[in-house]
Amino acid sequence: MKSLISCCATAGVAEWVCCPGELNLPLLTTLAQCPVVHRWSQSDERTAAYFALGRIQATARPVAVVAGSGSSAAALAPAVVEAYYQRRPLIIITVDDHDNAGGSGAPGHIETEGLFGLYAPTIEVQLPCTVSDLPDLAATCAEGFPVHLSLHLTEGSRAGGDFAGLEVADAPPAPRFRASLVALSQMLRFRAVEGLVLIIGGLDPNEQEPALWLARTLRVPVVAEAASGLREELSAYMLHGADIILPARPPRYVLRIGDVPTGAFWRALEELPGTEVFSITRTGFSGLCRKSTVIEGELEQVMKALGDVPHIGDTEGLMQRSRRCAGRIEELLLAYPESEAAMVRYFSNQASIADVLCMGSSTTMRLWNDYAQTQISTHYVRANSATGGADGTVSAFLANSTDADYACCLTGDLALLRDCAAAAMLPQLPPARRVVAVLNNEGAGMAYTPGMDDELHRLLVQPPVYDMKEVARLWGAEYYAIHCEADFEVLDTLDDNAFVLLDILPDHEQTNAFNSNLGSR
Repeated sequence: MKSLISCCATAGVAEWVCCPGELNLPLLTTLAQCPVVHRWSQSDERTAAYFALGRIQATARPVAVVAGSGSSAAALAPAVVEAYYQRRPLIIITVDDHDNAGGSGAPGHIETEGLFGLYAPTIEVQLPCTVSDLPDLAATCAEGFPVHLSLHLTEGSRAGGDFAGLEVADAPPAPRFRASLVALSQMLRFRAVEGLVLIIGGLDPNEQEPALWLARTLRVPVVAEAASGLREELSAYMLHGADIILPARPPRYVLRIGDVPTGAFWRALEELPGTEVFSITRTGFSGLCRKSTVIEGELEQVMKALGDVPHIGDTEGLMQRSRRCAGRIEELLLAYPESEAAMVRYFSNQASIADVLCMGSSTTMRLWNDYAQTQISTHYVRANSATGGADGTVSAFLANSTDADYACCLTGDLALLRDCAAAAMLPQLPPARRVVAVLNNEGAGMAYTPGMDDELHRLLVQPPVYDMKEVARLWGAEYYAIHCEADFEVLDTLDDNAFVLLDILPDHEQTNAFNSNLGSR
């Protein structure tokens, strides 16, 4: 057991998220005696994996999750898939006390080899063994993808050990960039005057400065998503109403920086072959099921290799349309002050001063991108959106908030209910002011359209059967129902160590009217 912990420490693993269980007992016993690692405990495996993912986001270090066999191991799969597409070094450790027990149907045992498919390759490990017999996790973590260690405890496996002199290594270095910059360089220098839009997806904090430099140098219209942490910094170049303006008049070129964007125009690019797309991304994923040019690697390295780039500007006059759209949005926010868009604007005015901001469902991310305030910068913004879902929102939020004095999360009602076990982590966290705001649109409210067939409405909308006030009671959280702008003033009165569930209840008629009027222009 000591050899495994030493191997992980060499790879930079300073934190372990432990799921209690009989099969895990030898490993957990040894971990409890190791003074150089931090141990988190969470009985729900799904929550544990998303919490570990959040800690990787916060620390840029690999984090290990310990689970048993059986369904407890399978419950880790959603977070593994998310970690794969975010390119985060999540180390999954499952434990089995019988070699080749998988496939036998024995209670608590399943086949673990290849359990996570391509998303996390399985490495079989027989314990006891020496450190030299274990895989080179440092090299594996440097690639940034999840990995699954399937432990088989054989006779002679012992708990405990002497950890004198053990140290945790630094985080693995970022992989160097791959692919040629020739096509991108030629586009920027010779052809971008035909029309270029810069789209900035999610960024890690160390990626923000080079992305900001590029945007301010190019001076082209920008679509900066909330998870970039640059949305407000680039407000002078921000293209308001991009999902309305760009599909109607697609640019000749799109340069995407960071993670795969979540906006509607990015999805529309699948059907716009006349727009040539370039991506510079740490993850290496194109985000499109069509031909595009991808440069993979650390953003700062790529910018240095790219060298000087020219000032291009708004050669297609998109910013004039953007200003008209921005004015129209402000008019509608005043006309429909209790719509979803207006409620998100009010919340953004309060949450912008938080140290950490996390986004949940695709609906809340879209609303924040389109309607949140742009006056105050929100640099540390995270979202679990790589797989298009809304899993693990609260778990990842709590993990990211560990070192913050004030942290806010905006999520949907169904996304929150899928992650209710996350609040069990609170007693292990340092005191802080934490606000979980729920945009309560009674399920998939955005799927509703007037005149929808009743049966289709029942299948799509799925209003939650649980009252958010009861969820707050279960969590031991303060509960506040929000119906209008004035109700948000309660955030000014919170104690420094408050844990709050904010139930944002927009008016559906105003929301429908807002969307109808916006789409009609």
